[in-house]
Order: sequence, then C-alpha cells, then structure tokens
Amino acid sequence: MRKVNLSQLNEDERRSPKGKYRKFVKDISIALGREPESLDLRKRHPFDLACIRVPPGASYCPYHAHVAETEFYLVVSGCGTVRDESGTTEVIAGDAFIFHPHQAHQLWNEGTEDFVYYVIADNPTDDTCYYPDSGKWAVSTGDGDIIIKAKPANYYDGEE
Repeated sequence: MRKVNLSQLNEDERRSPKGKYRKFVKDISIALGREPESLDLRKRHPFDLACIRVPPGASYCPYHAHVAETEFYLVVSGCGTVRDESGTTEVIAGDAFIFHPHQAHQLWNEGTEDFVYYVIADNPTDDTCYYPDSGKWAVSTGDGDIIIKAKPANYYDGEE
C-alpha cells in the first residue's frame, strides 16, 4: 500500500503572470504514484485528487468548461465564490458541488482567509477545455496543452 500524509506534501504555487490567478496545490494523486504526463492507463489513476488553497483576492483559474472531465469539490475551510452558467454562489466549509463536462465554472476567493478545498477529477485522457470569456481552447496533445483562439468557420472551410 502506498500512503502519504498531507502535512508532508509540498505545496506548489501556480500563478498567472499578473497574479490574478494564484493557487497552491498539493497533488495527492501524483504523490501516490500517478504519472502526470502519461497517457498509459496503467500509470494513471481512475481519478485525480488535489488539495487546493486559494489566497484572498485570487482566483483559481479563468472561467472554463471541460469537454470530458467531471470535477467534484469539497470545501474544507474559508469561503469562496463559484461562477457557473446560472450566476455566482458563495460556498463555505462543508459545501460539496460537482461540474460535469460542458458545465463552465470558475472559483475565487473574495474573503480575508485562505479558501481551501479538495477537488476530485475523473482524469480522462482526452480532455479539452473551452474558455467562454476569451474564446480560447486548451487542446490536449499528449505532450501538454496547446492554447488556441479561433473564430467560427464553416465545417468545410479549407477542406474543399
């Protein structure tokens, strides 16, 4: 059996260039042996688990929708705001919520304390994300993501 203790895991900071998007992540699944870049199902887990800490005034990431991934959230401490297609909702310790594929979402911390939660994702190998506010796509390639911004086109453009 592989075992880890959260108090012994490194907390990796992930920050956008201007700092609007900032979070601290404990990748529990990776600590338990998941190979993050592998597409080999024997080297992946059927789900990913991470502990996320968002400091006051920061957002986890831009408003986005996964094409294939489902994410389940459980708030541990602090309070946060969640945006989805119906608007915004405040969440507090003990709240749980889920986003299925194609459900756009965003989390941020307007409070004065850290916003801490667990996220469990079902870890599909072929997930792609759409960012409705900017019209961007993050397309998985197996070697990382490629970010593209496209304009609408006819299905047959460039094909005939």
